[in-house]
Amino acid sequence: MLDGNQIATIQRLHWIEKRSLRSIATHLHSTFRTIKKYLLSPGRPGIRAPRHRKLDPYKPIISELLQQDSTISSAAIGRHLRASGYQGGLSILGEHLRHVRVIASQSPLLGGRQKVFDWMRAVLQRALSCGDLATELGQVAELDELLSAVWEGNLSHRNRAMTILARERGIGQSHACSFLHISKGTATRYWNHYQQGGQAKLLARREMSGTKSKNDDIKQAVFGLLHTPPSAHGINRSTWRLTDLQKVLRSQGQPLCCDVIRAIIQQAGYKWRKARIVLTSRDPEYRVKIEAIKKILSELKNDEAFFSIDEFGPFAVKKRGGRKRVGPEESYTVPQWQKSKGYLIITAALELSRNQVTHFYSEKKNTQEMIKMMDLLRTQYRGCKTIYLSWDAASWHISKELFLQIAVRNEECPARGYPVVKTAPLPAGAQFLNVIESVFSGMARAIIHNSDYHSLDAAKAAIDRHFKNRNEHFREHPKRAGRKIWGAERVESEFQESNNCKDPLYR
Repeated sequence: MLDGNQIATIQRLHWIEKRSLRSIATHLHSTFRTIKKYLLSPGRPGIRAPRHRKLDPYKPIISELLQQDSTISSAAIGRHLRASGYQGGLSILGEHLRHVRVIASQSPLLGGRQKVFDWMRAVLQRALSCGDLATELGQVAELDELLSAVWEGNLSHRNRAMTILARERGIGQSHACSFLHISKGTATRYWNHYQQGGQAKLLARREMSGTKSKNDDIKQAVFGLLHTPPSAHGINRSTWRLTDLQKVLRSQGQPLCCDVIRAIIQQAGYKWRKARIVLTSRDPEYRVKIEAIKKILSELKNDEAFFSIDEFGPFAVKKRGGRKRVGPEESYTVPQWQKSKGYLIITAALELSRNQVTHFYSEKKNTQEMIKMMDLLRTQYRGCKTIYLSWDAASWHISKELFLQIAVRNEECPARGYPVVKTAPLPAGAQFLNVIESVFSGMARAIIHNSDYHSLDAAKAAIDRHFKNRNEHFREHPKRAGRKIWGAERVESEFQESNNCKDPLYR
């Protein structure tokens, strides 16, 4: 808007000096349209008449209420004005009250953008004392809570509280929004929340009402689709993908994004699970044999021993892979084709109550090796009255010759002082219940994986040392079963029907 001197200059240049409107606009650094408006319009255009506001007739009532109670809320004043016939909005009333209260406490913060920014930065950094802030913002009912949100709250709470403090201090909304990097609409929403419910509503977490993930109809559509195979909808897959679900739902009139579908599925407790293969036995006498072994173990006496027997191998002695820590630039590889340094078969027996391993190396898996193991155990445990031999249903474990040799040795045992040998065979196809398998898995993890022995003798020495250390540990710390790191048995070396002692990852 131009003042009176500028308008007089325009009229002088045009009517007296006969200058064109465009040259006058160039001379006064204005626009042609502005010059034309002020030249041709009568009087002094641009000077607007005072605007009449709906709140003006009620300002004396507001002043009287503030004199009676300076802390009265805008909502209470609004109720008084409504009763008196006021029909305006609460935003106009709130703006007027803020202006009146700021003037009553202290003049608004003047000095331009930089001074406003300095004051807001000082509040954020606690550069102003509580006393100074109480003097400047004494009209704010919940000043302590707002300052606590500014100094101790997260970014969202800090911005909300700082918006209210800046407005109560008389700072223009544009300056506050520029300092806090928020939009004017956001600042207005913060102020409305504060006016409606104070700092409790201002700092309350925003409720997401009406989200699609909570819509019952949408949930039914998602799970109705999820419970049908993808092939029923022309998708050549055995399991659903989010993109496939989204595509089919869109074709059914349910345009959902993948995030909403994922939220619905997760809220229902669905999770990804890999199928676990349950090992089972087809032996018709499975339950009878299991109960027999359990009965022997439950009644095992101090002069009796129970052995779990099996073979490990044959396995080639060569460079082997596995899991180990490597450096950031280190490449860990194992050649596919290698020249073997030989092969080994370990025949071993685990005594369950004493947790001791007896082993030797075999060239073949046959009945003669089982007879050799039986004789070795009869000699080592000569002080026992009875020893029980338990093994799986391999052909050389249940041969007629083996049982014949057991009978022969039992006939001569009283005269020679050897223990009586009895068998407790496992059910057919139940090698996963053979407890010695857990010890083999631990040995393989500790000794064979990540190995590169230069000869068969070196491999044998490492295996012998492993079993020797394990036996010494359990002699010093007697325990029937355990997870001792002598190989970190993946399953406790104890006979339990639920155990899966044979871990294929460590064989």
